[in-house]
Amino acid sequence: MNGAQRRLLLVSACALVDADGRVLLAQRPTGKSLAGLWEFPGGKVEAGETPELALIRELEEELGIVTQVACLAPLTFASHSYDDFHLLMPLFICRRYEGQPQGREGQALKWVRPRDLRSYPMPPADEPLIAHLVDLL
Repeated sequence: MNGAQRRLLLVSACALVDADGRVLLAQRPTGKSLAGLWEFPGGKVEAGETPELALIRELEEELGIVTQVACLAPLTFASHSYDDFHLLMPLFICRRYEGQPQGREGQALKWVRPRDLRSYPMPPADEPLIAHLVDLL
């Protein structure tokens, strides 16, 4: 299937940063595509949502934390073709949020130093984003 025939999937992701400068990774649970790989939390942007609002919703649903649009700073984006869709994924950085992240959908969570992110197997779309975090944090 060539690129023109793939559907475009818009997903928002977050580099959630704690007070120690570590970034939160979530492990994709068994039963999902790319299960076992580590990724930046986030999810699909639904019809009528902005990437920021989708991310706020996903962070609350997946991790039980609350943040605001003003606390999300655009950092970079990924554009990656998978077999049956093309992923466009803006990555936001967030340092201000309320609550302690918990894996509410059965996913394991891990706080990781930016220089150690490459030690965790990630989906192909997430891997190129690491360099931006290493340079920033």
